[in-house]
Amino acid sequence: MTTVLTPASPLTAADRCDRCGAQAYLRVVLVSGGELLFCAHHGRKFEPGLKKIAAEIQDETERLTAVPATASEEER
Repeated sequence: MTTVLTPASPLTAADRCDRCGAQAYLRVVLVSGGELLFCAHHGRKFEPGLKKIAAEIQDETERLTAVPATASEEER
């Protein structure tokens, strides 16, 4: 998925997929105005169509595979 860096606020656990209600990891800002939120699954599923109507796509799916630092790593 093509990621556009935007000044939009980060997605939170309160942001839900417009298709299934799961946590959203993609925000699609539409050319016509408004926005859609998608989980990673539905973002990938609808990617071709979304690219046609999106002004911007905020993709935070990398958070799904990010490994949090442990306490000992943070002290270094």
